[in-house]
Amino acid sequence: MSRKIILDTETTGLDVTRNHKIIEIGCIEIIDRKFTGRKFHQYLNPQREIDQGAISIHGITNEFLQDKPLFKDVKDDLLEFIGSAELIIHNAPFDIGFLEHEYKKSKHKIEINKICNIFDTLVYARKLHPGQKNNLDALCKRYSVDNSSRDFHGALLDARILGDVYLAMTGGQTSFDLVKESNSKKRNVYEKKNTDHFVVQMADDNELREHNELCNKIDKASDGRCIWNISKI
Repeated sequence: MSRKIILDTETTGLDVTRNHKIIEIGCIEIIDRKFTGRKFHQYLNPQREIDQGAISIHGITNEFLQDKPLFKDVKDDLLEFIGSAELIIHNAPFDIGFLEHEYKKSKHKIEINKICNIFDTLVYARKLHPGQKNNLDALCKRYSVDNSSRDFHGALLDARILGDVYLAMTGGQTSFDLVKESNSKKRNVYEKKNTDHFVVQMADDNELREHNELCNKIDKASDGRCIWNISKI
C-alpha cells in the first residue's frame, strides 16, 4: 500500500525566525494514487498578530482564530495522521520549517524527514519545466487542474489542488480496469485459467516519475509530439 499525505499550511507571516506561527493545517490522504476521503484540517490560534500581507493572501483574521486551539493541542493528532506516510508538499522547506518550529515550541522536538519521506512538488516541477513559472496556479494551468474556487489561499483547498497536480505530474490517477482489479485484490499477479501463469509487474511511483521526466524531455524536443506522456492521456 502506497500511502501519501498532501500537506499545506497557512501562517501569520513568511519568516519562522521572527516567531511567525502556523494558523491552518490541511492534510489529505492518498492511497495507491486515489483520494480516500480522509483528511486532517485544523485552524490554530497563533497567540500573535497576523501580518497584513499574510491576511491579504489567505484571508484569515485574528478575530476568527481567537477561539481556535493551540498547536500543542493538536500536535499528537497531526503526528498520528501523517504517520510514516510520504508527505507531498509544494516548497517543502517552508512548511517543514514551520512545523518543526511549532513542535520545538511545544517541547516536542522532531525532525519530520526522519519519520516521513518528503516529496517536494516545486523541486520536481522545476526539473520538468526549467525556466518556467512553477507556482501552484501555473501548474494548475499547465496540467488543466481546476482552481477556480481559489480566491484566497487555504491549507485544505490548496492541499486538494496540489493532490490533483501531483497525480497529473507523476502520471495521472490510476484508473484503468486492469489496475483497479490489481489494487482491489492487493496483488499484481494474474493467472490464466489453464496451467500457464504470467506476472504483471506494476510500475511504482519512482518509475512513473522517471518515465514522466523522460517523456517531458522528449515532448519538449519534439514540439509536443511525444505520444507516451501519461499525463496527457
